[in-house]
Amino acid sequence: MDIELRQLRCLVAIVDEGTFTDAALRLGVSQAAVSRTLASLEQALGVRLLRRTSRSVTPTATGTRLVAHARRVLAEADELVRVAAAGEGALRVGYAWSALGRHTPAFQRRWAAAYPDTELQLVRVNTPSAGLAEGSCDLAVLRRPPADRRFDSAIVGLERRLCAMAADDPLARRRSVRLAELSGYTLLIDRRTGTTTPELWPPDARPATEDTHDVDDWLTAISTGRRIGMSAEATASQYRRPGVVYRPVRDAEPVAVRLAWWRDDPHPATQDVIELLTALYRTP
Repeated sequence: MDIELRQLRCLVAIVDEGTFTDAALRLGVSQAAVSRTLASLEQALGVRLLRRTSRSVTPTATGTRLVAHARRVLAEADELVRVAAAGEGALRVGYAWSALGRHTPAFQRRWAAAYPDTELQLVRVNTPSAGLAEGSCDLAVLRRPPADRRFDSAIVGLERRLCAMAADDPLARRRSVRLAELSGYTLLIDRRTGTTTPELWPPDARPATEDTHDVDDWLTAISTGRRIGMSAEATASQYRRPGVVYRPVRDAEPVAVRLAWWRDDPHPATQDVIELLTALYRTP
């Protein structure tokens, strides 16, 4: 059975307008074309959809139910067209916890100046692919290599690794800390998107861990003084919270910032974004 969108549009137009004549005017076709289209839909479905009298046209019980479904189908079709059209004029860049930290405003402004016809949209999606696999974005900022082989990526910069702790913690008085000084704490980690794992510490000196899945929950737990966190430098720039301070971890490796894309269908602006972000991260 092949049902066409034009048939559904015809049915909805007849019900909305109340007559075949007015539906024809709305659709920009002849009244005969409206009659033929409706007849072909009823024949394809094997049910009567409308009651016709000399004065009015009303849907049958089945027609009423089908019209409701038809409206949803047509709305989805219109949204599909809108998304496809937006892809030509917009660039969606996804991220999980933090975008580009202190470089985020410069990225937005420089992109707008260099590519005014392509709107930049930053989209927060807390998944391993930062929305790439879900179709929520065209490119994604990641801070660990993508595990999905459908994606490719390039390193655009490096960020220091910082420890987040309560402002009244004794270590908060220090300008920086070492990994060994953190092993006695309970560390909050996001296993889906985070960059910190117990493997940063030697096997005999690893901290206890608890899972978290949201940056706000992470900050709230840290502010109580019962937990600490470790994250890339961008988190400190993007999420300042009263009662929480960030201190560099001197002996922890920096975090590589990656731009990821679909390997077999890269966005046309991919190389432009790579070049711009690389230049930003090289800026002192």
